[in-house]
Amino acid sequence: MRHFCQVDGHFEVMKFLSFENMGLKPELLRGVQAYGWERPAGVQQRAIVPTVKGLDVIVRDRAGTAKTTALAISVIQQVDVSIQSTQILILVATRELAQQLQSLIVALGDFMDIKCHACVGGIKVREDIAKLLEIPHIVVGTPGRTFDMIQRNVLKTDAIKLFCFDEADEMFARGFKDPIYETYALLPKGVQVILLTATLPADVEEATQTFMSNPVKIILKWDQVNIEGFKHFFVAVEKDEEKIQELVKLYETISLTQAVIFCNLKRTVTSLAEMMYARGFKTSVVHTELDEATCNNLIHEFRSGSSRILVTTDQLSARVNGNVGGISLVINYDLPATKNDYGLRLCPGGSFGRKGVAINFITSVDVRMLKDIEQYYHIHIDKMVDPDLKSEKINQS
Repeated sequence: MRHFCQVDGHFEVMKFLSFENMGLKPELLRGVQAYGWERPAGVQQRAIVPTVKGLDVIVRDRAGTAKTTALAISVIQQVDVSIQSTQILILVATRELAQQLQSLIVALGDFMDIKCHACVGGIKVREDIAKLLEIPHIVVGTPGRTFDMIQRNVLKTDAIKLFCFDEADEMFARGFKDPIYETYALLPKGVQVILLTATLPADVEEATQTFMSNPVKIILKWDQVNIEGFKHFFVAVEKDEEKIQELVKLYETISLTQAVIFCNLKRTVTSLAEMMYARGFKTSVVHTELDEATCNNLIHEFRSGSSRILVTTDQLSARVNGNVGGISLVINYDLPATKNDYGLRLCPGGSFGRKGVAINFITSVDVRMLKDIEQYYHIHIDKMVDPDLKSEKINQS
């Protein structure tokens, strides 16, 4: 039975509101829970089930909206660990993305003994060959190095049953069309194809028509990242070093409960947490260099209310907000690097109807991005000046 229907030329996919209802293997479910995902984000609710059913799937959603985690869960579910063969091939645009996805797959598949290798440039070829000769179940690679390993007959393709593209539009924009098509030509006939993308330019659309058979299209509308339920403010400072004083002043002026604070860099996360702690604020810190157990404990600590402040980076926005969904105050200590990231910090996974307050600390170099964000989301970001006015507007939220 198909869990979707045709609506206006597209498939509308049934939403699964819990991982338990998706029919995942018990060991994978344990891995998902251990990683810190208690409930699926919007794209995960729609994408995982049709993928694990063996259908070709196109997922169009903004970058960073937990669709990569949906991909990781889906491919792990389809691996048969009793068979020593490479069964899944995932292409990505950059070495960093490949290594991040490899780490994610290993973490989620921890209870299944999943073997995953990142096949990327910048690594010595002989090291790559040695890892591939161990026959990982899943290979995540950049197009050039992956095709090279296939040509060398080191990466065997005869047992590959699932071929995936993560951030396909980025790969084609970087000129990887030829190795992508050449790789596909060497895969078994009828291989399942999964394509994740933020946009569908002509070359990506052409690829879907070439590689895919009657694909399920999970196309989340851009306005599904709806931040209109938020009130938006900015605090202007002359230089970054002044942000900490303004942040402390904000907490002293307004009676705030809990907040998630986003920084762009891990070192900023660490230094900010130290400065807040020195000023008497109980602060939890979450970043990608922490091990899974520590990360989960800190998120639980914050969710339970034992700390008022959680400081993190964009890389963990979906995971953090997916598990502390009741938090209505988001503080951008650093304005995000892209317009997309602004919405994802507030409403990861395309959350509907979420309400709250977003406060942005900016310097003169951020003014252009602030205006771009206003235009992009059709919002107005007010300047916070008067403490009483600030309290009134925030309390109204």
